[in-house]
Amino acid sequence: MAALTLDRVSKRYGDFDAVRDLSFQVEKGSICGFLGPNGAGKTSTLRMLLGLQPATSGRIEILGADDGRKVRDRIGFLPEERGLYKKMTPVEAISFFGALKGLPVAEGKKRAKAMLEQQGLGEAQKKKMKELSKGMAQKVQLIASVVHQPEFVILDEPFSGLDPMNQQGLEAMIRDLAANGATVLFSTHVMQHAERLCDKVVLLARGRKAFEGTVDQAKATSPRFLDLDGAISADAAAALPGVAGVET
Repeated sequence: MAALTLDRVSKRYGDFDAVRDLSFQVEKGSICGFLGPNGAGKTSTLRMLLGLQPATSGRIEILGADDGRKVRDRIGFLPEERGLYKKMTPVEAISFFGALKGLPVAEGKKRAKAMLEQQGLGEAQKKKMKELSKGMAQKVQLIASVVHQPEFVILDEPFSGLDPMNQQGLEAMIRDLAANGATVLFSTHVMQHAERLCDKVVLLARGRKAFEGTVDQAKATSPRFLDLDGAISADAAAALPGVAGVET
């Protein structure tokens, strides 16, 4: 059963097609990686799913609704632009965001304390958000986005700026979300995260779907040579797993 369906969805800004005829599904309870270089249209797509901006054309259905705003209390969202109130403690910040989703403050604080302990952040409860490391703050923000126990979790570049150890911790949190029944869709431009986490990947290039399937299928069908035509820099391409060399 699909938790999310996109059918020929497009988004145009003036004369620029950010997303063109995009169609794919995400099955309930699965983890789906939404891959592509910066500027591929990933964030524009996620914003349409949430109802933060309308599609120019096409159909979106999320948790049975035709508009993400109708089911927003059943969705958790971690935006690419991070930020929690710096003078709040983690418990205060998490319970505040839970309250915005209809969770009673007392229950939000109870869940916040339990989730912080689970993630090894028990001592962080005593600090202000501004005193936390970037990795700690990012974990707190993810907890804040899911404290109301959403059915569908959307994460925009959740691993951005994290060191390898904190990336592993975040991967574990995502696995836990799916194990507890949530559907997870996360955007990334790093294939390794998809390899370790995803049941399925969707690859976006210049606003169009370039591939949809399992990670193994993606590996099996990838060409030996790929013309990126300026989609990413030569240095970024050379850093990708499995790339033996780059010609410019």
